[in-house]
Amino acid sequence: MDMWWKVGLVLVMCSGLPCSEAREEYRDSSPRKAMLRAPVETLDFGFVPSVVYETHAYYEPGPIGVLFHMVHTFLYVVQPNPFPKDLIIKLVQQNMGGIKGDDYKKPENVVLLLQAAYYELGFIILSALGLIFVLSMPIVGLFFCVCRCCENCGGEMHQRQKKNGDCLRGFYMATLIATSVFLAVGVTVAYAANQNITNQIKSTRRLVSTNIRDLKSFASYTPAQVDYLSAQYTTAKNKVLSDLDNIGTLLGGQIHNQLEREVMPAFDNALRMTAAMREAKESLESVTTSLEVLQEGTGRLWNSLQSERASLSNTLNDPACSNGDVTHTCNTIRGTLSQLALSANFHGLPDVKAPLANLDAVLKTDLSNIVQKGYSSFNDTSRLVSEQTREIVLEVKGLLDRSGGEIIGFTKMFPIEPALANFTKFLTESQKNIEAYYPQIDQLDFYRWIGCVVICCMVVLVLTFNFLGLLCGSCGYDKNATPTTRGCLSNTGGNLLMASVGFSFIFSWVLMGVVVTTFVVGGNIEKLICEPLANRQIFKIIDTPYMVHPAKKNFLPGMLFQDPNIDLTIGSMYRDCYNNNGLYSALQLETKFNFNRFLNATVYSPELAKILNSVNVDLQGMFLLEQEGKDNLIGFANTGLGDIDYQAYLTEVNKGVTVVDLLSYANELEAQADQLPRGALENALKGHASSIRQIHKDQVVPMEQAMKFVKARGTLSQSTKLLQKLSRELPVKVTNVLNAIEAAEYLIANNASHVVKQETDKFIKNIVGYFSQYTEWVKHSLEMEVAQCKPISNIIDSIEIVTCSFIIDSVNTFWFGLGGCCLLLIPSIIMSVKLAKFYRRMDTEDVYDDSMDVVVSGFHSESLYGINNPVMSSYPSYDTMRWYPRASAPPRQPDW
Repeated sequence: MDMWWKVGLVLVMCSGLPCSEAREEYRDSSPRKAMLRAPVETLDFGFVPSVVYETHAYYEPGPIGVLFHMVHTFLYVVQPNPFPKDLIIKLVQQNMGGIKGDDYKKPENVVLLLQAAYYELGFIILSALGLIFVLSMPIVGLFFCVCRCCENCGGEMHQRQKKNGDCLRGFYMATLIATSVFLAVGVTVAYAANQNITNQIKSTRRLVSTNIRDLKSFASYTPAQVDYLSAQYTTAKNKVLSDLDNIGTLLGGQIHNQLEREVMPAFDNALRMTAAMREAKESLESVTTSLEVLQEGTGRLWNSLQSERASLSNTLNDPACSNGDVTHTCNTIRGTLSQLALSANFHGLPDVKAPLANLDAVLKTDLSNIVQKGYSSFNDTSRLVSEQTREIVLEVKGLLDRSGGEIIGFTKMFPIEPALANFTKFLTESQKNIEAYYPQIDQLDFYRWIGCVVICCMVVLVLTFNFLGLLCGSCGYDKNATPTTRGCLSNTGGNLLMASVGFSFIFSWVLMGVVVTTFVVGGNIEKLICEPLANRQIFKIIDTPYMVHPAKKNFLPGMLFQDPNIDLTIGSMYRDCYNNNGLYSALQLETKFNFNRFLNATVYSPELAKILNSVNVDLQGMFLLEQEGKDNLIGFANTGLGDIDYQAYLTEVNKGVTVVDLLSYANELEAQADQLPRGALENALKGHASSIRQIHKDQVVPMEQAMKFVKARGTLSQSTKLLQKLSRELPVKVTNVLNAIEAAEYLIANNASHVVKQETDKFIKNIVGYFSQYTEWVKHSLEMEVAQCKPISNIIDSIEIVTCSFIIDSVNTFWFGLGGCCLLLIPSIIMSVKLAKFYRRMDTEDVYDDSMDVVVSGFHSESLYGINNPVMSSYPSYDTMRWYPRASAPPRQPDW
């Protein structure tokens, strides 16, 4: 049966490697290299359909974990050396073909064997001690039995009484109780480890079931994930199509933005010249109108002042002015007559009708409308780009549709779904086959459990006799009874303790044999397999080049791809799968199936690059300012605004209307008339003052208001100053505007191709950037989200949990507890033999004579054979070996 690893590879289309490689040779990713990436809008490709795996490959042993930790500590003491990775590699590589003949005698093999023996020194020493125990315990038991039968080794039914007998009995009893308690702890540990294996069988089934379900989920979700990757090409394609549909706005707008830095200032200056034309016309019209009003008003005022001056002069020629003091007043008034005259002369100012007529002729051409046409032509860049790239856009759309079809067709080219169906069927059949073994596994586990329970029962049997012997001996012991008169219950306790000794000799060597066997096997598996598997050192051995096969550098790629030179290791695959990365990344499938390269070759095809590079926008037909507008600007410069004598206007406007203020003059005239004697002359002068006031009111005030209007209009004078300045600079400004427009037109006609090329490259980079995002997203998804291989690491972790945590830890804990029991049987035997002497009924005993302080013993022999004892001949003879009913004390003799 093929390994499921190979079946899993079908999920990522490994079966199509030859076709994909040929396709990669046909295509070239150079167009992509030629198109540098640029910052573009981030696309949202959504989330790849994800799967949640059920298996949680983690084991927490619970309270029994304390025992596991104790066993690990003990094994570390036995074997503190680090994992011999280098030693194992040398052993395997040097003996890969097997040891033949005298190869083991070679120096290098001898050195390796010595290194292995040194590594196993702790196990060797303990195993040797265990074997000594196994071999010696039956022999010691046999000799002990024969020795007791010869009434030695405590077999003599005679107890010599000692003064510290009670103390010794208490010590032996306490020691035996403590030993029995530790024996009980040891057998409990062994039983708990035995039961833990049985309990974890159900967890093993759960792990098997969840791992298979995870593999099925892995197989069922992978096609949908692959389809989702290929379908998301539409997201990038739609964004590209959207940009192509809006190429006028995007590309044309950028071209417009780049050119407007040169074009818009020229347009703005031309528009400002249009505004200056209108303002100049309005200013000249206001000057002409004001000048006419002022000229008409000063004419009427001059006539009125002339008439009033003549009339006042006639009045001063009156004979009354020749009398005494009056003459001086009249002469004074006559001296002021010259003040009744005009100050400003508006009739002498130059006429501005000619420049105004020229302006009117210039303004007949609507320059602003011409400039607006230039604006419209320039702002129509987007439409121009859209029209000129219409065919290219259609070609790109067709190519993108074809590329999308190629991507989808390529993913459908490989038999993914049939392979996944076969893989799922394989998993289902495998699960059924595994489940078919469950009854046999349960039966074997039951036999194992029974065997371990029987082994534990051997210790329990010894413990039972120990505790019953202690119980019966302690309860039946009578300190007033002599060794020969001990009760039945006490005697039974002693016999039970001796039974415990017998069973200890019978079972101890068997138990130690089991301990040594499981210790050697379980301990070495823990140190050589479980520990390196937990810290992943074992992967380094398997991944060592040429470790598995002398002709294959790397084991895993040689098995999967028949290419051992690929830098793929089990350790790297496990790490990727443990982190739930994609199988594409874990197995480094890009070395055999570079899907990213295929996408690049499809998306960035030479044909697409050729089409995009053919994008060209021609702006030579764009005119910013028509010749009529240029002629209009030249005419404006030649209107004669610079020939006007603005200073003469400003000088006359700043003068007053009259030489003197008529109101002040009238008031002064009236004041002088009051100094004259009353009469006709006084009245006449006051009449002239009144007339002057009326002239001021009717003519001067309106003229002053008109002059104020003139001042307000530039405020006309200020505008006139600016216009005067503009008129001096007008030819230069017009020339600059015309030069700027011509420069902009030249830029559009000749140098715009550089701007168009620059912006077109940016636009193409944006288009390429969308596909770059798609390919990068596909690459990331293949490595991290598609066909996430967590089930593979879960299987390895589950094997570690079942093998090491469930079985090996329990086996090691079993021999740890049982080995402790074996060692404790030795003090149990010694203490039981010693303590039984205090509980069993003896055949003879020592007797103390208080008067002579003499110990009399050996009555059993002399009485039995009729031999007189010379020492005791003077004492009455008592039969100390008389048997009495059990559990009852013999009657006391009257002379005791």
